[in-house]
Amino acid sequence: MKKTNFDRYLDRQLRDPAFAVRFKRAGEAWDVALQISALREKAGLTQKDLAKLLGTSQQQISRLESPDYEGHSMSMLRRVASVLGASVRVVFEPTEKEQRLHVAESTVSYGAKQRKSKRASARNRQF
Repeated sequence: MKKTNFDRYLDRQLRDPAFAVRFKRAGEAWDVALQISALREKAGLTQKDLAKLLGTSQQQISRLESPDYEGHSMSMLRRVASVLGASVRVVFEPTEKEQRLHVAESTVSYGAKQRKSKRASARNRQF
């Protein structure tokens, strides 16, 4: 597919790390807004209908469906999802391999504990 002038412009802009971060965040906001709107429309509901089901205002639904809105709470997203027959899933993804978080503790195995023999247990109590 041939690149347009906009594609070339966007490629140049994305080389700027600050712009790339803002662009990614904007895409994430659009994603949430579009998913809510699409699920609502698929259910055959207006913003006013959804608001009534949730016990909130049509203006609040409009905010949730706005890509500029950043005040989504997990409780409201769960309520919306429940009414629309969906579920909420949050995924944390590392930005770069070098920036991954490391646990300072050693790895712990959560399997069943191994039993010591009665003789070994008795010896440990003596000391």
